[in-house]
Amino acid sequence: MTGAAVFLDRDGVLDQVDPNGWGPLTLSDLQMLDEAPGAVRRLRGANFVTVVVTNQPDVARGSLTLATANAINDQVQQEAGVDFVYTCFHDGDDCPCRKPRPGMLLDAAADLDLDLDRSWLIGDRWVDIEAGRAAGVRTVLLEAPYSWQPTGAGAPPDGLSPLHRAGSLGDCVDFVLAGSSLRSDEQRGSP
Repeated sequence: MTGAAVFLDRDGVLDQVDPNGWGPLTLSDLQMLDEAPGAVRRLRGANFVTVVVTNQPDVARGSLTLATANAINDQVQQEAGVDFVYTCFHDGDDCPCRKPRPGMLLDAAADLDLDLDRSWLIGDRWVDIEAGRAAGVRTVLLEAPYSWQPTGAGAPPDGLSPLHRAGSLGDCVDFVLAGSSLRSDEQRGSP
């Protein structure tokens, strides 16, 4: 494997969410976070492949059409400047790609020839952190009031913790860029 990636959750990391952490259901509801394009440019400038990994179960639930979900993804990709978008449109416990499972990250790594040991994930919920942990990437939590609340996947597992927590996407990117020069064992806190 050759490339290193930064996996980015979509809603709450690149675009605005409501107070409960839920993303847009229409294209007109989409509002990008002001710092998202600059943060993605910095990551790409450091030779990271940028990959959005987003759960969109509202498609399976019928409150979001597939066409609208794809239009929102296309707009996020264009406005934020990310390289690729991987989406889980499923709902329920049997899907291997729905975060907190690592399927989207593993699929992207296989498709794009990515080195997961040198890769990172930035997310705003515990399911992001668990998916990153399960895939073997380093994780950074963009802390929000809803970050540790139970989701459709349940409550966070005991002991789950990101490598770093930050209050803004810019601070998350600063940590990734500072840590990308460390050896893998140093980044994970091993002796």
